[in-house]
Amino acid sequence: MNKSFIIKIIIFCLVAIKVSAIEKIVLFGDSLMAGYGLNNEHHLSVVLQEKLILEGYKIEVVNGSVSGSTSSGGVNRVEWTLSEPNIDLVILGLGANDMLRGILPKETKNNLEKIIKTAQGKNIKVILAGMIAPTSYGIEYKNNFDQIYPDLSKQYNLPLIPFLLEGVALKPELNLSDGIHPNEKGTIIISKTLQKIILKNISSN
Repeated sequence: MNKSFIIKIIIFCLVAIKVSAIEKIVLFGDSLMAGYGLNNEHHLSVVLQEKLILEGYKIEVVNGSVSGSTSSGGVNRVEWTLSEPNIDLVILGLGANDMLRGILPKETKNNLEKIIKTAQGKNIKVILAGMIAPTSYGIEYKNNFDQIYPDLSKQYNLPLIPFLLEGVALKPELNLSDGIHPNEKGTIIISKTLQKIILKNISSN
Protein backbone atom coordinates (compact mmCIF):
# COMPACT_ATOMS: atom_id res chain seq x y z
CA MET A 1 0.00 0.00 0.00
CA ASN A 2 1.28 3.46 -0.91
CA LYS A 3 3.02 5.12 2.07
CA SER A 4 1.48 8.55 1.37
CA PHE A 5 -1.98 6.95 1.29
CA ILE A 6 -1.39 5.40 4.72
CA ILE A 7 -0.28 8.79 6.07
CA LYS A 8 -3.45 10.39 4.70
CA ILE A 9 -5.56 7.75 6.48
CA ILE A 10 -3.75 8.40 9.75
CA ILE A 11 -4.25 12.16 9.40
CA PHE A 12 -7.92 11.65 8.64
CA CYS A 13 -8.35 9.51 11.77
CA LEU A 14 -6.61 12.12 13.90
CA VAL A 15 -8.82 14.89 12.54
CA ALA A 16 -11.95 12.82 13.08
CA ILE A 17 -11.27 12.68 16.83
CA LYS A 18 -12.29 16.02 18.35
CA VAL A 19 -9.58 17.26 20.67
CA SER A 20 -10.95 18.19 24.08
CA ALA A 21 -9.51 19.25 27.42
CA ILE A 22 -11.92 16.73 28.96
CA GLU A 23 -10.74 13.13 28.62
CA LYS A 24 -12.09 11.37 31.72
CA ILE A 25 -15.43 11.97 33.44
CA VAL A 26 -16.64 10.45 36.70
CA LEU A 27 -20.35 10.07 37.43
CA PHE A 28 -20.52 10.57 41.20
CA GLY A 29 -24.03 9.84 42.40
CA ASP A 30 -26.39 7.17 43.67
CA SER A 31 -28.61 4.49 42.09
CA LEU A 32 -30.10 7.02 39.66
CA MET A 33 -26.73 7.22 37.91
CA ALA A 34 -25.28 3.82 38.88
CA GLY A 35 -27.42 1.74 36.50
CA TYR A 36 -29.57 0.14 39.19
CA GLY A 37 -31.57 -2.82 37.86
CA LEU A 38 -30.02 -2.64 34.40
CA ASN A 39 -27.52 -4.79 32.53
CA ASN A 40 -24.06 -3.28 32.29
CA GLU A 41 -24.44 -2.22 28.66
CA HIS A 42 -27.38 -0.03 29.66
CA HIS A 43 -25.64 1.71 32.56
CA LEU A 44 -25.58 5.48 32.24
CA SER A 45 -21.78 5.62 32.14
CA VAL A 46 -21.65 3.16 29.23
CA VAL A 47 -24.46 4.81 27.26
CA LEU A 48 -23.01 8.29 27.77
CA GLN A 49 -19.51 7.24 26.75
CA GLU A 50 -20.82 5.61 23.58
CA LYS A 51 -22.75 8.76 22.66
CA LEU A 52 -19.72 10.99 23.24
CA ILE A 53 -17.56 8.70 21.11
CA LEU A 54 -20.16 8.87 18.32
CA GLU A 55 -19.83 12.67 18.52
CA GLY A 56 -16.11 12.23 17.88
CA TYR A 57 -14.87 12.78 21.43
CA LYS A 58 -12.35 10.39 22.92
CA ILE A 59 -13.75 10.60 26.44
CA GLU A 60 -13.84 7.89 29.11
CA VAL A 61 -16.84 7.90 31.46
CA VAL A 62 -16.31 6.19 34.81
CA ASN A 63 -19.17 4.90 36.94
CA GLY A 64 -18.32 6.27 40.39
CA SER A 65 -21.91 6.07 41.61
CA VAL A 66 -23.09 3.81 44.44
CA SER A 67 -26.69 2.69 44.88
CA GLY A 68 -28.14 3.87 48.19
CA SER A 69 -25.47 6.51 48.68
CA THR A 70 -26.33 9.65 50.64
CA SER A 71 -24.39 12.89 50.46
CA SER A 72 -22.64 11.83 53.66
CA GLY A 73 -21.59 8.58 52.00
CA GLY A 74 -20.30 10.65 49.11
CA VAL A 75 -18.09 12.64 51.46
CA ASN A 76 -16.67 9.40 52.86
CA ARG A 77 -15.69 8.01 49.46
CA VAL A 78 -14.91 11.10 47.37
CA GLU A 79 -11.21 11.19 48.19
CA TRP A 80 -10.78 7.56 47.18
CA THR A 81 -12.94 7.83 44.05
CA LEU A 82 -11.19 10.93 42.78
CA SER A 83 -7.74 9.53 43.49
CA GLU A 84 -7.90 7.76 40.12
CA PRO A 85 -5.43 9.46 37.76
CA ASN A 86 -6.30 11.97 35.03
CA ILE A 87 -9.90 12.78 36.05
CA ASP A 88 -10.95 16.03 34.35
CA LEU A 89 -14.62 16.33 35.27
CA VAL A 90 -17.04 14.98 37.87
CA ILE A 91 -20.82 15.08 37.55
CA LEU A 92 -22.12 15.32 41.10
CA GLY A 93 -25.60 13.84 41.46
CA LEU A 94 -26.20 13.11 45.14
CA GLY A 95 -29.06 14.11 47.42
CA ALA A 96 -32.00 11.92 46.38
CA ASN A 97 -31.50 9.48 49.27
CA ASP A 98 -31.05 12.36 51.72
CA MET A 99 -34.42 13.66 50.58
CA LEU A 100 -36.09 10.26 50.93
CA ARG A 101 -34.76 9.95 54.48
CA GLY A 102 -35.77 13.46 55.45
CA ILE A 103 -32.20 14.54 56.19
CA LEU A 104 -32.00 18.26 56.89
CA PRO A 105 -31.27 20.18 53.66
CA LYS A 106 -28.61 22.17 55.50
CA GLU A 107 -26.70 18.93 56.18
CA THR A 108 -27.05 17.79 52.56
CA LYS A 109 -25.78 21.15 51.32
CA ASN A 110 -22.78 21.03 53.66
CA ASN A 111 -21.87 17.54 52.44
CA LEU A 112 -22.19 18.47 48.77
CA GLU A 113 -20.04 21.51 49.47
CA LYS A 114 -17.30 19.29 50.92
CA ILE A 115 -17.39 17.09 47.82
CA ILE A 116 -17.18 20.13 45.53
CA LYS A 117 -14.22 21.51 47.46
CA THR A 118 -12.44 18.15 47.33
CA ALA A 119 -12.87 17.96 43.55
CA GLN A 120 -11.79 21.54 42.99
CA GLY A 121 -8.80 20.98 45.27
CA LYS A 122 -7.71 18.32 42.79
CA ASN A 123 -8.30 20.72 39.89
CA ILE A 124 -11.28 18.65 38.71
CA LYS A 125 -14.20 20.50 37.12
CA VAL A 126 -17.66 19.90 38.61
CA ILE A 127 -21.10 19.82 37.00
CA LEU A 128 -23.92 19.74 39.54
CA ALA A 129 -26.94 17.54 38.86
CA GLY A 130 -29.90 18.72 40.93
CA MET A 131 -32.86 16.95 42.44
CA ILE A 132 -36.36 18.14 43.34
CA ALA A 133 -38.13 17.08 46.53
CA PRO A 134 -41.80 16.11 46.78
CA THR A 135 -43.93 17.67 49.51
CA SER A 136 -43.79 14.54 51.69
CA TYR A 137 -41.96 16.42 54.45
CA GLY A 138 -43.84 19.66 53.92
CA ILE A 139 -43.50 22.65 51.64
CA GLU A 140 -40.79 24.28 53.76
CA TYR A 141 -38.58 21.19 53.51
CA LYS A 142 -39.19 21.04 49.75
CA ASN A 143 -38.30 24.69 49.24
CA ASN A 144 -35.12 24.40 51.31
CA PHE A 145 -34.03 21.20 49.58
CA ASP A 146 -34.77 22.42 46.06
CA GLN A 147 -32.70 25.54 46.68
CA ILE A 148 -29.55 23.57 47.57
CA TYR A 149 -28.43 23.06 43.98
CA PRO A 150 -28.94 26.55 42.50
CA ASP A 151 -27.32 28.04 45.60
CA LEU A 152 -24.22 25.83 45.29
CA SER A 153 -24.09 26.41 41.54
CA LYS A 154 -24.04 30.15 42.08
CA GLN A 155 -21.63 30.04 45.04
CA TYR A 156 -19.04 27.92 43.25
CA ASN A 157 -19.81 29.01 39.68
CA LEU A 158 -20.76 25.48 38.59
CA PRO A 159 -22.74 24.42 35.52
CA LEU A 160 -26.12 23.17 36.78
CA ILE A 161 -28.57 20.55 35.60
CA PRO A 162 -31.65 21.78 37.50
CA PHE A 163 -33.23 18.31 37.65
CA LEU A 164 -31.35 15.13 36.70
CA LEU A 165 -34.59 13.24 35.95
CA GLU A 166 -36.13 15.94 33.76
CA GLY A 167 -38.35 14.25 31.17
CA VAL A 168 -38.07 10.90 32.94
CA ALA A 169 -39.60 11.26 36.41
CA LEU A 170 -43.22 10.15 36.84
CA LYS A 171 -43.30 8.51 33.40
CA PRO A 172 -43.93 4.76 33.84
CA GLU A 173 -42.68 3.92 30.36
CA LEU A 174 -39.26 5.42 31.19
CA ASN A 175 -38.80 3.83 34.61
CA LEU A 176 -38.44 0.40 36.16
CA SER A 177 -41.44 -1.17 37.86
CA ASP A 178 -40.55 0.65 41.10
CA GLY A 179 -41.46 3.92 39.40
CA ILE A 180 -38.24 5.54 40.65
CA HIS A 181 -35.24 4.26 38.74
CA PRO A 182 -34.82 4.91 35.01
CA ASN A 183 -35.07 1.97 32.62
CA GLU A 184 -33.11 1.64 29.36
CA LYS A 185 -35.19 4.32 27.61
CA GLY A 186 -35.03 6.64 30.60
CA THR A 187 -31.27 6.24 30.80
CA ILE A 188 -30.93 7.32 27.17
CA ILE A 189 -32.83 10.53 27.94
CA ILE A 190 -30.65 11.25 30.98
CA SER A 191 -27.50 10.59 28.94
CA LYS A 192 -28.67 13.16 26.39
CA THR A 193 -29.16 15.69 29.19
CA LEU A 194 -25.64 15.03 30.48
CA GLN A 195 -24.12 15.01 27.01
CA LYS A 196 -25.63 18.39 26.21
CA ILE A 197 -24.16 20.12 29.26
CA ILE A 198 -20.82 18.31 28.93
CA LEU A 199 -20.35 19.43 25.32
CA LYS A 200 -21.44 22.92 26.26
CA ASN A 201 -18.70 23.10 28.90
CA ILE A 202 -15.91 21.36 27.01
CA SER A 203 -13.01 23.64 26.17
CA SER A 204 -10.67 22.74 23.33
CA ASN A 205 -6.96 22.52 23.86
